[in-house]
Amino acid sequence: MGKGRPRAVEKGVLRQSLGASPPLNVPPGPVFFPTEEEFSDPLEYIHKIRPEAEPYGVCKIVPPKSWKPPFALDLDKFTFPTKTQAIHQLQARPAACDTETFELEYGRFLEEHCGKKLKKRVRVVFEGADLDLCRLFNAVKRFGGYDKVVKDKKWGDVFRFVRSVGKVSECAKHVLCQLYREHLYDYEGYYNRLNRKKAKIYKRRIQPEGKRENGLECSSSKRRRRSEGARKVCQMKGEVEEEERYDQICEQCDSGLHGEVMLLCDRCNKGWHIYCLCPPLKQIPPGNWYCLDCLNSNEDNFGFVPGKKFSMEDFKRIADRAKKKWFGSGSVSRAQMEKKFWEIVEGSVGKVEVMYGSDLDTSVYGSGFPRVNDERPDSVESKVWDEYRASPWNLNNLPKLKGSMLHAVQNSIAGVMVPWLYVGMLFSSFCWHFEDHCFYSMNYLHWGEPKCWYSVPGSESSAFEKVMKETLPDLFDAQPDLLFQLVTMLNPSVLQENGVPVYSILQEPGNFVITFPRSFHGGFNFGLNCAEAVNFAPADWIPHGGYSSELYRFYRKPAVLSHEELLCVVAKSNYDRKASPFLGKELLKILAKEKDWREQLWQNGIVKSSPMPPRTRPECVGTEEDPMCIICQQYLYLSAVVCGCRPSAAVCLEHWQHICECNPSKHRLLYRHTLAELSDLLLTVNKYNGDETQRSKALQQRSLPSETSASANKVKGGHATLVHLAKQWLLHSTNALKHPFSKDIYRKLLKEAEQFLWAGSDMDPVRTMAKKLVEAQTWAEGVISCLAKIENHSSGSSNALERADLEYVTELLSFDTIPCNEPGHLKLKEYAEEAKKLAGEIESTLSSSSKILELENLYDRSCRLGILVKGNEKLAQKISSIKEWINRVRICLSEKCAAAIEIDSLYKLKSEIMELQLVLPETEMLLELLGKTEAYRDRCAETLKGPICLEGIEMILQEMGSFSVNFPELELLRQYHMQASSWISRFNSVRVNIHARIDQDNVIEELTNILKDAASLKIQVRELPLVELELKKACCRAKALQARSDKMTLNFLQQLMIEAVRLQIEGEDLFVYISGIVDAATLREESAVQFLAREAQLPEYEEVLRSSEDIHAILPSLPHIISTITMAKSWLKNAEPFLGSAHTTRGSSSSLLEVDKLKELVSKSKLLKVSLEEKRTLETMLENCLQWEQEACSLLQNVECLYDFRNVDGMWDSLTSKIEGLLLSLDATIKDGLSLGFDFSETQKLQNAHLALQWCIKALHFSSISPSGQEIERLIEFEEQIHVTCPSGAFLAMLIDAVKWMKKASTMIHAPSNYEKYSLSDAEEALAECQMIPLSFPALAGQLAQTIQKHRLWQEKVHQFLSLEIGQRSWSQLLQLKEMATASAFSCPERDIVSLEVEKVDNWRERFKEAIGISIGGSSALVEAIMKIKSTLERSLYLYDPSRGCRMENLCMCCSDDLEGHEFLTCPTCKDCYHLHCLGAAVLDKSMRSSCNFCRLERGLDFKNRQSHLRCQGEHPQLDILSKIFADAEDLCVWIEERDPLQKLLQCALACQVCLMEIIDSVSVPLGEDLSIAAGKLATAVKAREVAGLHDREGNCRLELALARHSWRVRARNLFHGWRSQQSSRSRITERGTC
Repeated sequence: MGKGRPRAVEKGVLRQSLGASPPLNVPPGPVFFPTEEEFSDPLEYIHKIRPEAEPYGVCKIVPPKSWKPPFALDLDKFTFPTKTQAIHQLQARPAACDTETFELEYGRFLEEHCGKKLKKRVRVVFEGADLDLCRLFNAVKRFGGYDKVVKDKKWGDVFRFVRSVGKVSECAKHVLCQLYREHLYDYEGYYNRLNRKKAKIYKRRIQPEGKRENGLECSSSKRRRRSEGARKVCQMKGEVEEEERYDQICEQCDSGLHGEVMLLCDRCNKGWHIYCLCPPLKQIPPGNWYCLDCLNSNEDNFGFVPGKKFSMEDFKRIADRAKKKWFGSGSVSRAQMEKKFWEIVEGSVGKVEVMYGSDLDTSVYGSGFPRVNDERPDSVESKVWDEYRASPWNLNNLPKLKGSMLHAVQNSIAGVMVPWLYVGMLFSSFCWHFEDHCFYSMNYLHWGEPKCWYSVPGSESSAFEKVMKETLPDLFDAQPDLLFQLVTMLNPSVLQENGVPVYSILQEPGNFVITFPRSFHGGFNFGLNCAEAVNFAPADWIPHGGYSSELYRFYRKPAVLSHEELLCVVAKSNYDRKASPFLGKELLKILAKEKDWREQLWQNGIVKSSPMPPRTRPECVGTEEDPMCIICQQYLYLSAVVCGCRPSAAVCLEHWQHICECNPSKHRLLYRHTLAELSDLLLTVNKYNGDETQRSKALQQRSLPSETSASANKVKGGHATLVHLAKQWLLHSTNALKHPFSKDIYRKLLKEAEQFLWAGSDMDPVRTMAKKLVEAQTWAEGVISCLAKIENHSSGSSNALERADLEYVTELLSFDTIPCNEPGHLKLKEYAEEAKKLAGEIESTLSSSSKILELENLYDRSCRLGILVKGNEKLAQKISSIKEWINRVRICLSEKCAAAIEIDSLYKLKSEIMELQLVLPETEMLLELLGKTEAYRDRCAETLKGPICLEGIEMILQEMGSFSVNFPELELLRQYHMQASSWISRFNSVRVNIHARIDQDNVIEELTNILKDAASLKIQVRELPLVELELKKACCRAKALQARSDKMTLNFLQQLMIEAVRLQIEGEDLFVYISGIVDAATLREESAVQFLAREAQLPEYEEVLRSSEDIHAILPSLPHIISTITMAKSWLKNAEPFLGSAHTTRGSSSSLLEVDKLKELVSKSKLLKVSLEEKRTLETMLENCLQWEQEACSLLQNVECLYDFRNVDGMWDSLTSKIEGLLLSLDATIKDGLSLGFDFSETQKLQNAHLALQWCIKALHFSSISPSGQEIERLIEFEEQIHVTCPSGAFLAMLIDAVKWMKKASTMIHAPSNYEKYSLSDAEEALAECQMIPLSFPALAGQLAQTIQKHRLWQEKVHQFLSLEIGQRSWSQLLQLKEMATASAFSCPERDIVSLEVEKVDNWRERFKEAIGISIGGSSALVEAIMKIKSTLERSLYLYDPSRGCRMENLCMCCSDDLEGHEFLTCPTCKDCYHLHCLGAAVLDKSMRSSCNFCRLERGLDFKNRQSHLRCQGEHPQLDILSKIFADAEDLCVWIEERDPLQKLLQCALACQVCLMEIIDSVSVPLGEDLSIAAGKLATAVKAREVAGLHDREGNCRLELALARHSWRVRARNLFHGWRSQQSSRSRITERGTC
């Protein structure tokens, strides 16, 4: 077969249980079946199927049946690490939001836009726990915002984000919606508006005024703050290091420069350049900005956590258990698996975690394919192993196949060049992603369950990313590079609904799966399997690699390798010619980009340039790491920009403006290839490309001058093009070559040439001339340097140490045409001829024999010459060697030689004189001495061959005593003689008076050492046998001395005397003393043996022991006697507690005796050889104890039978009486045991059983009554003890369960504070549990049922209350419901609603109190305050319109209090009254005899300097705030009594406002010259405003404006009248003058 057709699943591969068509309506990807011939070349076959397969993004290749590679890993030894994958969070997870950052931004929003200043954290309670507003906001944002969530009814999904556990009730959804509406709805609008504003700014293309030359926009509104951690940046300027402190350092590029585009986080205060962000920004965004570290919480960050390390056997056990848990042991279809997987991913199943052995580096853990250095298993034939090891389909070989663009990569990049291994289990996943650098990928499934793949074609990658961002906006807001993380899945159905095509592949063991460039793919495993994957890059990948390079640059992600380096290396290598079209196009793009940017740099003043250092291995990629751009993190292979102020920093050409703030003239361009070299490389590639268009473009690119050549740059006196500057430079260079050499001119020209060298082929003449200049400069400097050395040496100056080398001088003079005009080369030529002549003389002299005087004269001539000639060093060395040899020979022959001469020195002197080829008088004397030395050496060597005796050595050494030459044989004989003499001397000193010494141990040590040292002697000595004999005698004496000081056994003494007789030292005094002791001890031992043969009393044994102490020896029978006495006494001592008469009255447990010790004593008494009466006493005591233990065990057995009693129906009375009888028996048995005075183990068991039975009696008693909580608590405490001390049984377990139920029921009944902890279902469950318990508790069960009924009645009241109209719901009813809930309601949504509504009303009243200005008091105080304010408004309204307001009779105009009982004043004009204490101090001083201030204002017309005579009554309530509070009352679920008074107050305030507006409107119209009417109206308005107890901000502003206008009119009128009066006066004066 050739190429296969796309189909879902090939037949006969999957088990029959798996479906034949993909579920979820995902179309299948193509499957191909290559023939054996097609399968031979993978890259060729993939190229063949690419047109059909690439539109799917993925395909499957089923190898021929003959493809059966062996699995190379040993699974028994294979261990690997895993990662834990939380499958339920791959899609349905909240964003990693940092709560503190959200609260900071939320608080700023409330303060700036709502006028609320938060003093503490906003705390919102939902279902009894704090609600995370940050998570709630992100969840609603995930589903499209509040309006869309309400429309689509998505509050259940939002709930699952907020609360990962718990049931979703309708009430909970409603409460969550209300909480969001109350707290976050306005913030959502603000957030969306801010984002729209940012989007508009990003789309704007017009450059604002703040835009920099580099294209970045600046915002002057963004404040720059000085960070607390501001750092110092060192800058190198020349040789001086300067430190500059910046306000902020960029966290990305570590630079404090370009501060005007530094974006500061509004929480952590760290800074980033906007062009360093990922992705970069065009300008500083509006509003607050937070970095990703502050937006994301470390606790919520999602990723695959490293798990445990497993062997394959352990991992298989876990994988099988997981699959059995989900699908049982039966068969399961593919549709079922996929459905279950996506249910888990979407969060509807619950928490699911699996383990995945992913991304295992095969260079560390091993590959499934055979490799060169792997050990071949015995089960695999060598031929098969080698075949698959070299196979091109072996993933270890694929990346470096011929035709792959990665063949030049030398680095072992894991996953790219080195395969990764994957060991999966059910549901282990690989999330949506495309490959690094948009590579192809190949995945091979070695064995195991199938693997399900999903793919989106590369052509639809943009649409895929768009849908992902729209579906998961909160995740992308928190992590803009989310798709690089490989931790996110999205259901393919969501992609299909948004028009993105998705395809599916089912990979089975032995199948290959290919993914194409830019193809997003993901999937999961159906069970335990093992796969292997690697990347590869055929020729058609090249354009995709360019796209990935730009993508990495945009997201500031470090690349795996340099794309430009890879292309350049491939283009220079012997690559597959099929790649020429792709390679040519991509190189053309790179050339154009480099050309444009280099030209821009030149135009901006960067004229310095230099080539990069050459590579050591330019034919390989990745052998040397290039620097990276500090901004975009990309490798700088082709070019870079650096500056001396930041030696360690480099940037790409695109970001040259961001490296520092230095002048561009200080920057330097580094380049690896000139544009001409890149053009030549492109021509070379296009030579193999049949596309004439590409070749013509390349030729045009090389032949035409660059844009820079035509563009102008600023120079002194105007502008000049690059070509013009190059021509000028060439002219100057040509002139420089003609004129005499000048070092400064050459350096200046080469420095100027840097601005041309990087350019294209039009600058080839410049490059050629630059090479000539370099050669000429090098040549001229060499000539000048050599002349200087020669002349300095000849003149004998201080710098004459260094001389010119003749070879170098010859090389300088070898040029046919001199590179430049340097006159000194003629003089140098003369010196060179003289040096060559002298070199010939030296060579001739060295080759022939001559006298030393001739050699010295010749050497002196060569030293005076300024050129170092060949052979000069050899001549000096020969002269020095001759003199040194003569000195050394004279020393050897001198009679005054202090040290002996080594024979090797003589041989060396002989060989040296032969080499020097000179005949000297000292030679014969040297040879004579050498002959004599050799004769002595032969004699010594002959002596060393045979047995050596001491006398023969002494004779030779005496004969050679005065000989001055030393040789090894002589030295060895002297050493042997010295060792032997020293040894004999040591032995003789030890033998002196040896038998009388008392330190025989030291004698033994000395003789032993002497005997050991004798083994190392090379000379035979006669004293050796004497040493051995003396050593034996010393050992015997040491034993005798020990026996004399300490008692020894009789046998030891007898053996000691035998040894002394053998050594013939028994006559010594020491051994005579030992012999007497032996005789006396032998007689006493014979009598003791006879005594032990019969049994006796204890005193008799003690008498024998006392008589044995007089003998200074240990008798053999003495230990038996001592042991018998000791055992008897020890036994009696241990038996004393049992034999005393007092033990019968022991009562405390600390004084009781142990039965086991009694048994041990009775057992030991049978071993005693002494007759004792106490034995029979203890035996009788033991019999009584054993009888009591038997009775106790029988009783405990009866109690255990009771514990296992199961059938209790109808047997309560008999069971109780049985327990009481057992209690009596237990009491009697315990008393009997204590009376014996022994600590029986059964005693504690009997006491525990007694306590347990007492507990059982109490528990059975509670079945007929309703116990208190304290009583149940005491039962529980005893139950814990019983559970530990008593064995388990059915009856006991039954009672324990019953008591636990009693505790649970009592907790629900007796403690109202516990209602919040339990729900109705908990209470009903507890009541149902009562029916399951064999014991009945009718009283307690009845109370629990009554409590449940109370809760239900309360719920009905709540529902009835909520069903009423708002006007019918009273505040007292709501409070009553809350109090009833506290007393008798369990935890439920209704309780949350009631608590929430009560809290809302309380908050509303607190706001109302704060607005009015009262801090204490209830509803009546609020109403009273409202009515008081309303009365002031009515007075104000009366002032406006007497027909509408209320006249104040006998009341103060300021405080509205009665006038009686207080001093007051009355305005004579308006008749208004004022308390004295309500008036200001100034008014009291002036009194109100004329009128009040308001009346005076009306008459004075001008309101500019008006003053109120009313004292400040504090700040009045704000009208707009009260209006907002009244509007908020509409949202309350109850009718409150403050609402009607507040409404009337607002109506009155609005009426006053209308009157005020009418006055203002009326006085705004010009009224002529008479302004008294307007003044009267304005005075009324001022008075009404002062009297009113409510502050109308808008009305006051308009009134102040009207007053200001009126004052201006008054002043204008007065000025006009004054001017007219002056005019009339002047007229009258003129008339008089005329008259």
